[in-house]
Amino acid sequence: MSQAEKRLEAMRRNPVGDWTIADVEAVCRAFGIACHPPARGSHYDVPHPSQPEILTVPFKRPIRPVYIRKLVAFVDRVREETDVRP
Repeated sequence: MSQAEKRLEAMRRNPVGDWTIADVEAVCRAFGIACHPPARGSHYDVPHPSQPEILTVPFKRPIRPVYIRKLVAFVDRVREETDVRP
């Protein structure tokens, strides 16, 4: 199991943890998902060509559990549709 998979599983088990935007970026990078910093404002955009929606994650630390749960679900959908492994 790679570091990215371990981090994703840790997010799945404990979305309340002290997660930062660096953790989000690392998971996205490992699974081939873009994570764009805000041009203005405070939310990162997390798009992927296989998904119709764009996930937004606030920069504020710690990231609230609802956004971590959404990120985990987003990564799971991308992995199902594209069979991406880190």
